[in-house]
Amino acid sequence: MLRYKFKHQPYAHQLTALERSWERPEYALFLEMGTGKSKIIIDTIAMLYDEGRIEGALIVAPKGVYKNWEQKELPEHLPTHIDAQIITWSPEQTQKKKKDLERAFERDESLKLVVMNVEAFSTEKGYAFAETFLKLKKALMAVDESTTIKNRTAKRTKSLVKLGTKATYRRIATGSPVTQSPLDLYSQCEFLDPWALGYNSYWAFQSRYARMLKRSVGTHSFNQIIGYQNLDELSKKLEEFSYRVRKEDCLDLPDKIYTRRTVEFTDEQARIYAQMKNLALAELEGQLATAPNVLTQILRLQQVCSGFVRMDDGTTKRFPTNKLNELKAALEEVDGKVIIWATFTHDLLEIEKLLQEEYGKETVATYYGDTEVEQRQQIVKNFQDAEHPLRFFVGQPRTGGYGLTLTLAKTVIYYSNNYDLEIRLQSEDRAHRIGQKNNVTYVDIVTENTVEEKILKALRSKINLATQVLNEDYKQWII
Repeated sequence: MLRYKFKHQPYAHQLTALERSWERPEYALFLEMGTGKSKIIIDTIAMLYDEGRIEGALIVAPKGVYKNWEQKELPEHLPTHIDAQIITWSPEQTQKKKKDLERAFERDESLKLVVMNVEAFSTEKGYAFAETFLKLKKALMAVDESTTIKNRTAKRTKSLVKLGTKATYRRIATGSPVTQSPLDLYSQCEFLDPWALGYNSYWAFQSRYARMLKRSVGTHSFNQIIGYQNLDELSKKLEEFSYRVRKEDCLDLPDKIYTRRTVEFTDEQARIYAQMKNLALAELEGQLATAPNVLTQILRLQQVCSGFVRMDDGTTKRFPTNKLNELKAALEEVDGKVIIWATFTHDLLEIEKLLQEEYGKETVATYYGDTEVEQRQQIVKNFQDAEHPLRFFVGQPRTGGYGLTLTLAKTVIYYSNNYDLEIRLQSEDRAHRIGQKNNVTYVDIVTENTVEEKILKALRSKINLATQVLNEDYKQWII
C-alpha cells in the first residue's frame, strides 16, 4: 500500500481506511467533514483501475458539492500516471454537451470519471444515462453525502438503490449517517447491499430497531415510533463494512481546513442580480469611482445573493434563494456545536427560523447588534457548555467576531462573507484559539459566478478588498 504512487501521500487515518476497504465490493466511509473522505474514494478508484478491476467511476453528490469533484477533488488527488477523462452530467441537449457526455461510453483505455448531481436521479434522462454507463463499464459507484438518500420513498433514492446493483463496487460517504433517527441508515446501506444490515425489508429493520406503539384516532389506527432499541447490535453490524473518523482522531490534519459549497441562483435572483449589476456599472461610469461607491455596489450584489434587496424607500424585497437549503445540507454532514457567520441581519433571522424549525428553539441563538448586552454573555456561556442544548451560534462577524471564545465549535460556516479581511480573520479565530482541542473546518457557502466568489478569493489570498479594490479594475469586481 505505501508503495502505491499516490499523488499526495494519505494521512494515517486515510491509509487505514484504504487498507480496510479498497478491495471490498461495498463500504461506508463515515468521516467527519474536513477529514478527507473524497481522497479515499479517489485513491480507491485509482488503485482498482490500476489493477484492471474497473474501467470507470460514477460519483454522485449534492448540488452544492458535485462541481467540487470536477473542479477540485479529482484534479487534485487523482494520480498523475492515470489517463482519465472527467465527464460532468448535464441535462442540456446542445450538440456540444451531447458529444461531451458520449465520451463516457467510448471504448478506450482511459479511466472514465462521471460526476452527477444527486437530483439528476429524479429524472428519466439522468437515470438512463447512468444506467447506460454502468452497463458499458465495470465501475465503482459512490454516493457522497449519502444522507441525501436517507428518505427511502424519494424517487432519487429508489433510482440509486436500483442502479447500485449494476455497479461492480459501491461506496457511501458522509460525516453523520444518522441525522434524525437510526432508521436513516436503512436506504443508505441498502444502496451498498440489500442485506448489509441483515434485513432486505425496511419494515423488518424498523421492527428490530424501533420501539412502536399502536395508536388510534377515530377509526384510523397507526404505529408510532416512540424510541429505539438494539442499537449496540446495529452498531456492530455497521462496523463490519464501515470506518468512522472524527476530527479529534486525526492528529496529523492541518489545524484549519477550508472547504466550500456552491449554490445556483433561482430564476428571480438571476434576473434581479443582472439588473443590479447593470445599474451598478452605470452609476460607477457616471461618477468618480471612490472606494465607498464601489464597495456599496458590491454590498448590494451580495444582498441579492442572500435573497433580498433594500429598496430606496427603506423597505426590503425578499425572493427565493437556494442558500438555506445548502446550509441545511451542510449541517447534516456535521455533529457537535457549530458557528454560523452571516453578514446581514436578514440572513441571521432567516437562519434562526430554519434552525428552530429543524432542531428546536433551544438549539439556536443569534448574536448581533440587536442582541441585549446581558444576553450576550449568557449565550457564550451556554454555547461553551458541552451539556447545554444550545448547538448553533448564529452571529454577525462585525459584532461577534471579536474577543469571544467559542472553542466548543469545530465547524464554522460562512453563510455570507464580509469583504473586510480583518473581520474574516478575527471571526475565524473565535473557534481557533487557546482551548480548542480539535481541527476546525471552515465552510463557505458561495453563489456561483457572482461577486461572492471574488470576495472569497480575495479573503483566501489574504487581500483586504476594502483597501485594494481601487488598485484593481473596479469593474471586474462588479462584472
